[in-house]
Amino acid sequence: MSSKSAPPPLPEPLAVAVADSHTHLDMQDGTPEEGLAKAAAVGVTTVVQVGCDIPGSRWAADLAARHESVWAAVALHPNEAPRIVLGDPDGWSGQRRAPGGTSALEEALAEIEALAALPQVRAVGETGLDYFRTGPEGVEIQQESFRRHIAIAKRHGKALVIHDREAHDDVLRILLEEGAPERTVFHCYSGDAEMARTCAARGYYLSFAGNVTFGSAQPLRDALAAAPLDRLLVETDAPFLTPAPYRGRPNAPYLIPVTLRAMAQVKGVPEEELAAAVAANTARAFDY
Repeated sequence: MSSKSAPPPLPEPLAVAVADSHTHLDMQDGTPEEGLAKAAAVGVTTVVQVGCDIPGSRWAADLAARHESVWAAVALHPNEAPRIVLGDPDGWSGQRRAPGGTSALEEALAEIEALAALPQVRAVGETGLDYFRTGPEGVEIQQESFRRHIAIAKRHGKALVIHDREAHDDVLRILLEEGAPERTVFHCYSGDAEMARTCAARGYYLSFAGNVTFGSAQPLRDALAAAPLDRLLVETDAPFLTPAPYRGRPNAPYLIPVTLRAMAQVKGVPEEELAAAVAANTARAFDY
């Protein structure tokens, strides 16, 4: 195995345990148990396993039922709804799907609602809007799916986990129109400092991933600097967005300390202070 494809080494353990607020263990190498053990060894003692479609959401709920350290989030990814209705081949997974129409979307949303009622499921997500992969023909379906997920989260008293890619204005507008759930999380926050201040003022949580460490990500670091400590979460979005200096290699929850330490430098606070804030914020956001 080349160094470019080998898993990065374990970082120094955190002195204060934290949670990975957004990961995809079903897309990572090794067993979930191995991934959870490596994470716990460096102080990442809780993970939120996130579903992107019906099979992934079922998998997340099942994993969380088996592990006290795992909570689940269930949803149709923003790019999944157009694939269900239109047969869009450019969904989040890139898998081609035949069109199923609105009845297929209704069936999928009904299953998400049933999963959202489970006690180990603490969030509805990742939902939201993604205008990067879905063309104009899918925008209306995405927005309708997003509104429906907001309603599901509110009916079941669960957090809302938002995927927002190249859709900031519409995401913020729909949250205002529908009324955001009491606990709303912007996963892999991608907005600027002004949007960060807007989100914080509305009580939303901002979760930062490994891309905050990238050299080109100064606007993201500016947003992190502008966000108050009591609104911050940390995530891997693994296996994606591996933090520097390991960019391009497999990501996993055990690399959370790398991102958190970079965040602490941006915030100008001790690592332990940020970790304590993030741990408390994540528990509050996901109600565990």
